[in-house]
Amino acid sequence: MTNRVLIITGDAGDAKVLKAVLSAAESGEYIVEWVRQLSEGLKRLLAGDIDLIVADLALSDSQGIATFERLYASAPHAPIVILTAPDQESLTSTAIQQGAQGYLSKGNLAPPLVPQYLQNLIRRKSLEETYYLEKTRAEITLNSINDAVIGTDMLGNVEYLNIAAETLTGWSREAARGRPVGTVMRILDGTTREPKPNPIDLVLRHNKTMALTTGTILICRDGHEAAIEDSVAPIHDWDGKMTGAVIVFHDITVAQSLALKMAHLAQHDFLTNLPNRILLNDRIEQAISRTKRQGTRLAVLFLDLDSFKHINDSFGHSAGDMLLQSVADRLCACVRGSDTVSRQGGDEFVILVTEDRYVENAALIADKILSAMAAPHFIAEQELYVSTSIGISVYPEDGQDAETLIQNADTAMYNAKEKGRNNYQYFKREMNARVVERQTLETQLRQALHRQEFVLHYQSIVNLETSVITGVEALLRWQHPQWGLTLPGRFLPVAESSGMMVQLGRWVLREACLQAKRWYDVGLLLNAISVNISASEFCAQGFLQDVRMILSEIGLAPRCLQLEITENMLMRDVENSSARLDKLKEMGIQVAVDDFGAGFSNLSYLARLPIDVLKIAPAFVHDIGLTTSNNGLSSLASAVIAMAVGFEKLVVAEGVEDHLQWAFLKVKHCDEGQGYLFSRPMAAAPFTLLLSEGIPTPFFHV
Repeated sequence: MTNRVLIITGDAGDAKVLKAVLSAAESGEYIVEWVRQLSEGLKRLLAGDIDLIVADLALSDSQGIATFERLYASAPHAPIVILTAPDQESLTSTAIQQGAQGYLSKGNLAPPLVPQYLQNLIRRKSLEETYYLEKTRAEITLNSINDAVIGTDMLGNVEYLNIAAETLTGWSREAARGRPVGTVMRILDGTTREPKPNPIDLVLRHNKTMALTTGTILICRDGHEAAIEDSVAPIHDWDGKMTGAVIVFHDITVAQSLALKMAHLAQHDFLTNLPNRILLNDRIEQAISRTKRQGTRLAVLFLDLDSFKHINDSFGHSAGDMLLQSVADRLCACVRGSDTVSRQGGDEFVILVTEDRYVENAALIADKILSAMAAPHFIAEQELYVSTSIGISVYPEDGQDAETLIQNADTAMYNAKEKGRNNYQYFKREMNARVVERQTLETQLRQALHRQEFVLHYQSIVNLETSVITGVEALLRWQHPQWGLTLPGRFLPVAESSGMMVQLGRWVLREACLQAKRWYDVGLLLNAISVNISASEFCAQGFLQDVRMILSEIGLAPRCLQLEITENMLMRDVENSSARLDKLKEMGIQVAVDDFGAGFSNLSYLARLPIDVLKIAPAFVHDIGLTTSNNGLSSLASAVIAMAVGFEKLVVAEGVEDHLQWAFLKVKHCDEGQGYLFSRPMAAAPFTLLLSEGIPTPFFHV
């Protein structure tokens, strides 16, 4: 290894001796450069590559300690050796105190140990540089990690903190140095809030790695608290002797909070923050265990909101979500602290009623819920009304586990819906057979569309003055493999509750338009073919686009299609209904209000809606001509007909079955009639024949 030595002295003899000694050295190869003045030396140092400096402090251009100071400033990392005379001991001592690595006595430069001495100084400086680099690298690394690091001596006093430790504890390195680690790093038990011994004390006592127990809280210098995790290890020297300890820890407050939040979300509904199915099942099972010990009972209430889908479709999912949150708040207000309100998903809620000795208490809560739900919900500046159907199951009579109790309460809820909605029903064993039948029917319905088992029958609409067939209503039938021709009353409620109405309604609309086009193509002209539209269809997104597409694909003029909508459906949301009706009218489609008079409409709203036809409900027509004791009923029928005529719309009476009703309707200026008197619903082929030949005139004779 070659070492470059710079000699700075005005004494040529000293320089010559040093050169000779170093050139002959066996301890290493030396390249020696010599300059006489400090200025020359400083200039050479600027070029770099000098491993060691031998300097006389008495030079022609610089004297004393100032010479060393200027050299040290120019080359702080190169070892500086002082050439000293016997009378310069004080100066030499001062230079060594300020950083000089050693000295050589003038007049004693020849000994063979001089090269080795200088070599050792160079090596030591190199080792110091290496140590400095390693130390710097370690410190940069420690300051770059997110974990806090605190090092202590054998007494547990702080020697070192990295930046993360300063940030987390609130102590700077300078302020913490020399203080007991328990002062800088105060920790508590998160559960008991009692102080805990610092694990560094234990490590120093037992000389083995340890860790903090779970739930440790760090009290920062400003009083702020942080949950932490850590590990502590002893520090050993070359001989394996312990010299201190180091603790590495990090803040888990956010992670802990996130874990708690995730655990909460796993057991709670994200929208309402109510317990979800998982947590409810667990609470039911726990309640069953308590009930067995205490001899009490528990009940499960299954709730489904009535007509929620209509609100969701009409006002949007955002309004629907806010409505669900409002419902959740009301349900919670109806129960005790020991009960549980949960959301199962969609518009279904389940309530666990515990610690009861009497089955009737569940009914009291159900009544309270029905009353609370009767009030309007104020959502997005709208008054929204929604009722609920409730099914109740009781432990132990109706089930021995959570799954069975919920399932049987669900079954009872469907029974409540079948009994008119907005009521509650207790579970009865015979309900299960009906549920199985309903599920079977739902499966068969889905298969029926695929298997093309649905057909349309047609019933004529007749001008009461001329007896001419002016229109036709398309009526859905199911050609069931076992039941035969099945009327919609048996299967439409299931289709509605199972979400099949939109798909089924689109099939009816397309099939009716296809048949109407066939009649028009062969010259059998009608004012319109009438198709009933359910609430699900009318409110569904894409309804208007689907109607437009079907008419376009089939090639049927929009004026030849009449859509029948019940007045109750229109009155649920007059603003949205009116907007949709306007779109239908823009397309040229006729609109009829079905079952007029049967609902509880606001007539002023109804009068303003873009409607072409009012179809009087069959119940009013049926009352016509009954015994004199029912004159009030006939008067009511007259009033409804007069009201319909007063709207200056085309008026059609449904359910006309005898000549007396027909004559009465003509006198009351009803335009058209529909019913068994004129024709029963029939398949397309026989109805085509009826259209061709017309209704026989004698049929109308009294």
